[in-house]
Amino acid sequence: MPPEPPPVPYEPADPRARLVALLDRLRPADGTEAAHRRYAREWAAGGAPLYRVRKPDVPAVHLVAYFTVVDPRTGRLLLTDHRGAGLRLPPGGHVEPADRDPWATVARECREELFVEAAPLEPTGRTPFFVSVARTRGAGSHTDVSLWYAVQARPEEITRYDKREFAGIGWVTPGEARALPPATTDPNLRRAVRGLTTLLGA
Repeated sequence: MPPEPPPVPYEPADPRARLVALLDRLRPADGTEAAHRRYAREWAAGGAPLYRVRKPDVPAVHLVAYFTVVDPRTGRLLLTDHRGAGLRLPPGGHVEPADRDPWATVARECREELFVEAAPLEPTGRTPFFVSVARTRGAGSHTDVSLWYAVQARPEEITRYDKREFAGIGWVTPGEARALPPATTDPNLRRAVRGLTTLLGA
């Protein structure tokens, strides 16, 4: 008798319920991520608006999807020099009300920012591997609730990028990403990279 296929994860139709279900699938790697997941879940389940409706800070808390691009041959990661934030960040963007779920944001932003299709990286697939909550810096400071996804692409596949959004892009090892000064990147990048490499057994 052939083995039974794995169960298909429950996918609620309602975007808010879907977000809560995604958060419930996460297994926090440390106490900080557990606190961030708890905050994100309570925020999502509590009925607050999820999506940014006016730049940069309306509402004061809104949903973001990052996607970490991984070279499947070398394990190196793509980081961008984000013009607006003035930081080195993974690609990504704000989740829009029209997006069916945050993966749709990843697919859209991957096409718009890197001009390639988003290819899910196993074992994460089309579900986030990490969640973070961070206060942005500078004018219009607000709170980003960020879901982190992983996609795969080789450096030779990414031949151009959105120069309005990024001053440049570059590939780094996970160790180099973790060694970046905290003031130059998302404050949760180091922990996200550590969690991803642990998940991938790298």
